[in-house]
Amino acid sequence: MNVYVRELASALAQSGTECVTFTRADREGLPPEVLVEPGYRVVHVEAGPHHLPKEALVDTADDVRHGVLDWVDRNGPLDVIHGNYWLSGLVGHRLKHDLDVPFVSTFHTLARVKAEGGDPEPEWRDRAEAEIISCSDAICVSCVDEQDQFRRLYGEPRGRLEIVSPGVEHAVFAPGAQAGARHAIGVEPERPIVLFVGRSQPLKGPDVAIRTLAGLDRLGLGDARLLVVGGASGLDGDAETQRAHDLVAELGLVDRVQFVPPQPHHILSSYYRAADVVLVPSRSESFGLVALEAAACGIPVVASAVGGLLTLVDHGRTGWLVEGRDPADYARAIASILHDDALATSMSRLAGEAASRYTWRAAAAKLRSLYSDLVVEELLACA
Repeated sequence: MNVYVRELASALAQSGTECVTFTRADREGLPPEVLVEPGYRVVHVEAGPHHLPKEALVDTADDVRHGVLDWVDRNGPLDVIHGNYWLSGLVGHRLKHDLDVPFVSTFHTLARVKAEGGDPEPEWRDRAEAEIISCSDAICVSCVDEQDQFRRLYGEPRGRLEIVSPGVEHAVFAPGAQAGARHAIGVEPERPIVLFVGRSQPLKGPDVAIRTLAGLDRLGLGDARLLVVGGASGLDGDAETQRAHDLVAELGLVDRVQFVPPQPHHILSSYYRAADVVLVPSRSESFGLVALEAAACGIPVVASAVGGLLTLVDHGRTGWLVEGRDPADYARAIASILHDDALATSMSRLAGEAASRYTWRAAAAKLRSLYSDLVVEELLACA
């Protein structure tokens, strides 16, 4: 989501739409404002103690709201409020009424979607999201599959439901030499490499990735290695990380699994290029930026058949979609690519071609048009 906001705001600014990202100051010493580039600034809002767990952020919503209002008093009006994630939606909903401006929501994840994937959220989050949905002048989703899923779980919204597909920075994420990438990140040049990128939480399926590696042994790929790039998330993040390490030890994979801390976004391209296959076994996924970035680098993707991954992965052409959570199914899909050079080459080429359609400039153009419509329309009243 951080990448999404940063890249989309930058593309909007470059198209002539001035953007301000308001974010809670999460540590001491941050400047009040940062000019990222002409037309785009980040404002750090002081709201509650700096160091807070994710679960406590909801209690800072009103402080964030007042911080934004103070900024508006000093700097002038806003034309549109766009909340990314439900916590920002809580603030954005209130600001809509404070400032009498259109309110746009992009949720990225939704409680009912997560519950369907076996990762339930507290009931009060579902109520909060329903309230945000009911007063959003527009709700942005990433693809047709997410749009259909939204309507199935929430019905037809009172405001507009718009598809705004994320993009990828093709100057960074592009095909490149695998040998050079492997040298850059320090992995063996000859062994098959499977890459998992994601937070250490059940939703992303790191346990499935680890068990999938074990399943490759039975398919003649006992030399394959798994790179797990990501870090802990939420109150249970450290416990989930430990569970992943324990599972690796239990399955006897200590010499074949490498845990890598979160990497700067531009460095991830080297990890993608170093891989033979990128594995995305998420329980739910609104879009799947990892799958798109991997495809842009020309790497086949094996992913769960959920959410936006259904749109991003062209089954049998750019990778494989897997139904369910059985690691054996993921292992067979990966093995089919690793055992067939012609298939791997074809998938690599087609993945790069498919990813080329997704640009931040196109996403910004769609949003710019939406904003222009909303500012001249009557605001949706709360239900």
